Amino acid sequence: MKKRLSLQDKAELAMKEAVRKVVERHKKTGRPLAVWENGKVRHISAAEALRKR
Repeated sequence: MKKRLSLQDKAELAMKEAVRKVVERHKKTGRPLAVWENGKVRHISAAEALRKR
């Protein structure tokens, strides 16, 4: 029997999928990603973002 996902679980899955698509798109176009790190905005490559997983 399948377990029903809570609204919170569905939202988390949707957010992870959206982030995955953004990283994929930035990797294809070569654009950097803006991330929040140690209280500052930093631009990193999509490849670097994938390595940090």
